[in-house]
Order: sequence, then C-alpha cells, then structure tokens
Amino acid sequence: MHYIPYLVTSFVMALGISLYAVPVVIRITHSLKLFDNPNERSAAKIAIPTLGGIAIFMGFIFASTVGLSRDELPELVYIFAAIILMFFVGLKDDILSLSWWKKLIAQLMSAVILIFLAKIRFTNLHGFLGIEEIGIVPGALLTVFVIIVIINAFNLMDGIDGLAGGLSMLAGIVFGTWFFISGHYDYAIICVSLVGAIAGFFYFNLYGKKNKIFMGDTGSLVLGTIMSVIVIRFNEFNIDQTQAFAVPYAPAISFAILIYPLADTLRVFTIRILQFKSPFTADKNHLHHRLLTLGFSHQKATYTIIVMNLLFILSVFSLQHQGIFKLSGFIVVMGSFLFILPAYFIRRGKLIKENDRHQQLLFPGSFNQILKNRRKAIELSRQRSASRALKLRIYLQKLNLW
Repeated sequence: MHYIPYLVTSFVMALGISLYAVPVVIRITHSLKLFDNPNERSAAKIAIPTLGGIAIFMGFIFASTVGLSRDELPELVYIFAAIILMFFVGLKDDILSLSWWKKLIAQLMSAVILIFLAKIRFTNLHGFLGIEEIGIVPGALLTVFVIIVIINAFNLMDGIDGLAGGLSMLAGIVFGTWFFISGHYDYAIICVSLVGAIAGFFYFNLYGKKNKIFMGDTGSLVLGTIMSVIVIRFNEFNIDQTQAFAVPYAPAISFAILIYPLADTLRVFTIRILQFKSPFTADKNHLHHRLLTLGFSHQKATYTIIVMNLLFILSVFSLQHQGIFKLSGFIVVMGSFLFILPAYFIRRGKLIKENDRHQQLLFPGSFNQILKNRRKAIELSRQRSASRALKLRIYLQKLNLW
C-alpha cells in the first residue's frame, strides 16, 4: 500500500502539467499558424491547432520520472528513448509532414530499442494455436509486428474529438488496475501517469471551444509506443498462472482491451486493399466516420465507441476461463457484429454515394462493383505509368540539350 502515494502523485502531476501545457501550446501554435486545416476527408470543419501531443508527452515523462526510479525499473531509460524518438518523429510530421515509409523506419528503430535494449519482447503465446514458449528470433519478429500495428492503430484512430484520448485512458485504467492489484506497481505508475497526461488534454480536445486542440501525430505516436510496451508487459507478466490475479489467455484479453483501434485498423486496411489502394491511403472508412455519417456528433460518436469498448472488455473478462478458442471466437463474432451494424444502416439509408472517393463499404454490394473498382484501379495505374514515362522523356530531352 506504500505505493499509493506514488500513484496519486504521478497522476496529479501528469494531469497538472498537461492542463498547464495545453493552453501554452495553443498560443504557440496560433502564433506560428500550425493548424490542421480541414479538407474533404476531415471530420473537423474549421482549422484547429495541432501539437497537443506535446502536453501529453511532457505530463507523462515528468510524472513517470518522479514516480519511478531506474533501480525499480532498469528498462525505463530505454522506454523513454523509444518514446522520445517517436515524439520527435510525430512533431516533425505535424509541422513539415513525413512520408509513411520514413515513419515506418522510425517505428522499426523504436521497436529495436525496446526489444534489444529494454528487453521487452514476447516469449510465450499462452497456448494460442497450441504454442507456448517461443524463441528469441520469432519472439523478436512478433514483437516488432505488434509494436508497429499498435502504433499505427492509435495513429489512425485519432480522427474525431476525444476518441484517441478517451480509448487510451480506458485502456490505461484497465491495464493499470491489473498491474496494481497483481503487484506490478512500476507499470501501474506508468499507466496512471499516462491517464493523467491524457486527461488534461482530453478536456480541451473534446470540450474546448476557444482553446480546442488536436493531439496530432506528436501525441498518437507517443500513445501507441507506450501502449505497445504496456501490452507486451501485460502478456509477459501473465505467463506465471500461479500468481495472484493471473489472467489466462492474455493475448486474447489484450486484443479485447484494444478491440476498437486494432479491429478498425484491420477493417480499414481490408477495405483499401479491396479498393486496390494502398493500405496507408487516407480516407473516411473508420467506424467513427460511419457514426458521423449516421448523424452522430463528435461527442456522441466518441462516447458510443468508448462505451462499446468498455462493455466488450467486461464481457471478455467474464468469459476469460472459457478457453482460448471460445474466447477468440467471441471476440471475432461480436467484434465483427459491432463494426457491421453501422454499415448496415448506412447501406439501408443509402448514405454513401457510389462514386465517393473517401468512403466505401467493406463489401461493395456486388461482384460487378468489385470488377468496376478493379478496372478503375488498372486505369489509374496506367495513367500514372504514362505520366512517369512522359516526365522521363522530358527529362532526357533536357539532358540532350547539353
């Protein structure tokens, strides 16, 4: 119980720093004109300051540093190194914009730091597909994959007011509660520091009027990195099923806790691939866009998704002793139902135009529509190839002048 003052201090400090920093960041972004200008695929209608992730980053780093020591958590310095790397990558992307492959390289570097320096990686699959212990190489590869997926899932989730922050707080509370009751107080402090830092930003992001701000990639990449560390440690701490409050089938439970960002990312990537587009092409196919299409406000859509995610978490925890296959089946079936339901009402109400470039349903409706999409993609590819060939000929002609 002597850790409770550290938990409270970390939360209050993170919250206080975040609440103080957000207005300062807003003034700076206004003076430098660093806005997220709305476009045809944006959920926002007016220009909003970005870089709110700076406040989250500052609150989390300071509170975690005060609440923890390197003696208690030797890997802390490397966790911070990975987070700081993603912070500056997100900061540059928000100010100058970065291509997706440059961000991917940074994510790989962050994963390498966590795996080989912080020693944070998967060593056991808890019986999933009949697999228990795994070696260093497959464990490292799986860890890299999970880190990149979670970082990108949180990055893609930041589409409407309060959603990324709200779901991150929910996940932080759930994981933090387990870390606390199971005696892993160091990671409980990390979770409460994260929740406090997000809470200060969340108020301005969802309820701010004159002081409204987005977290930007500065915040979403930091959140994804922290959450990937928490997820991996949650799975590793639950290998020993003899300890108090051990959770069976931790990989399935982890997926359930992050059901919205992970499942929505998988669904959106599938839609883009079926449309013969790059999985990283921005569009309006996320579930929160679906809810906005159905007439939900930003606040209503955000709270609807958070409540759905919470109910899903409670259901999975109540079924945790039913076996890995039944648990996985429940997650797949119920998760699919929750995502399909809005699409059903959208199709029924014909709320998405057939030629909408930014919104498509997962299943276009007919085989003919799939063929039409394929022909359109081939034609666009030919146009791009012809354009590149023309540019090359012009360039070579200029060289001939010399």
